[in-house]
Amino acid sequence: MADPLREAVRAVEAGRLVIFPTDTVYGLGARPDDPVATTRVFAAKARPPSLELPVLVANAEQARGVGVLDERAERLAAAWWPGPLTLVVPRATASRGWELGGDPETVGLRVPHHPMALALIAATGPMAVTSANRSGAPPATTCEELAATFGDDVDVYLCQDEPLRGTASTVVDLAHGPIGILRQGAVDLADIERHMAGEGPLLDSPLSP
Repeated sequence: MADPLREAVRAVEAGRLVIFPTDTVYGLGARPDDPVATTRVFAAKARPPSLELPVLVANAEQARGVGVLDERAERLAAAWWPGPLTLVVPRATASRGWELGGDPETVGLRVPHHPMALALIAATGPMAVTSANRSGAPPATTCEELAATFGDDVDVYLCQDEPLRGTASTVVDLAHGPIGILRQGAVDLADIERHMAGEGPLLDSPLSP
């Protein structure tokens, strides 16, 4: 019997697309260092190239190879990784050539809190991942919905038995000075403020709708 996880690893290594569950929503992912692979992600999702693809990593050590984590990023990562918090940070040298769309100087990093996602990323290394839906549509919650949406554009579907109805991650900008909240999600703004209390007026950006 074929091992779906091993098939997914091979597909990622070959620059193909895979779908897998995370602690928030299903993710559509590919290797971040292959421009053909990331182009496939944008095309399958119909995602504007102005929107940067986040990168999922297995742990903070792997994150430090992709982005530059300052003291604030380390504190937030220690508090909420693995979990639904994406940190936008300056790119490290190794990721500067990755074609992720958006700002070529920054990268959004997250460690997902899901055993299947972590097993996949531990085997493949960092992955460029976006929510598994067409741009503007709600994320799919079942394998049937995912297959109907993406069909043969995706090589391997890793699905859980029950519907996946999570909340998107909160996105925090640490790359442009004071901390800014780019998207309010599963981690509450008030919790971030309390965690970072004592360091002055860190939150200065309006919340995205």
